[in-house]
Amino acid sequence: MAENKNVQDTDSAEAVIAKAKNFWDKYNKPLMIVSVLLILAIGGWYVYQNYFVKPKESKAVEAMFRAEEYFRNDSVTLALNGDGQSMGFVKIADKFSGTKAGDLANYYAGSCYLKLNDFEKAVKYLKKFSTGSDLVQARTYKLLGDAYADWGKNDEALSYYKKAAHQFEKDEANSPEYLYTAAYFADRVMKNQKEAIALYKEIKEKFPRSQQAFDADNNLAQLGVYNTEK
Repeated sequence: MAENKNVQDTDSAEAVIAKAKNFWDKYNKPLMIVSVLLILAIGGWYVYQNYFVKPKESKAVEAMFRAEEYFRNDSVTLALNGDGQSMGFVKIADKFSGTKAGDLANYYAGSCYLKLNDFEKAVKYLKKFSTGSDLVQARTYKLLGDAYADWGKNDEALSYYKKAAHQFEKDEANSPEYLYTAAYFADRVMKNQKEAIALYKEIKEKFPRSQQAFDADNNLAQLGVYNTEK
């Protein structure tokens, strides 16, 4: 019985080896091609990251230094367009697109255009910016709201004020302020009492200890709403 079992095991092993050999004979070329392509893809990614992306990022950060200094000193035009020797945010955003610094240049450029009352360009550049930081993204939405409001596009302004308020509600310093801006804008600019009341009530519900909640109470009273518990 043991001999028969050994013979069966040998036959099974030989069958498996034969199948493997047949599989390799049939598919060895496609597998080799796939392996080579995979190696080339990984190698290409490594080369791209280390010899193109990282140097470009470093140059972008270096270029941002002078423009950010002008921005901090409120030299908006120089920050935006450069000084003839150093690049401004507009050129940095274009030349270093795809880098983190280049993306940040879009935010700065949008902020500069907003200060210069060029609302269309402010919107253009602010919309190009995105970040994984909820705090900064909320601030960007607030600036977009301001740009649209000053541009006379009220629906868009209200939409971005609300986005700013809802982006990072754990930020109890800025979120109630953004939400109050949305409510006040709906109330005093758009004359949309229904929207304003809903937003004022939202402030009281989400941020009851904030100064904005106290101000919301006063504004609700002016709108004839005294019982805000419902």
